[in-house]
Amino acid sequence: MIDRFSEYRVMWILVFFDLPTETKKDKKSYINFRNALIRDGFTMFQFSIYVRHCASQENADVHLKRIRNLLPDFGKVGLMCITDKQFSNIELFYCKKPARSQSQGIQLELF
Repeated sequence: MIDRFSEYRVMWILVFFDLPTETKKDKKSYINFRNALIRDGFTMFQFSIYVRHCASQENADVHLKRIRNLLPDFGKVGLMCITDKQFSNIELFYCKKPARSQSQGIQLELF
């Protein structure tokens, strides 16, 4: 039973995509694909990268097959399946946006 919850058996699916959004048809296709991922239990990891936790490789295969059936006509979609152990080794950094220096205003002289 312990092997069932092994960090090497539990899987994560990463879906990363770059889809065109130039026309109304492209935008609709993008929205439909994104909404289908969300309905299937995926959450946004970063812009255009969605992840889903799966209890096993067999469970992941079901979701991978479902995604393959939803692929849009245009654009690029990548699928990656990694173990929970590999996912736990991801290093995430939440960096600050550089602030612009507050330069002093110029004093106007009227005379």
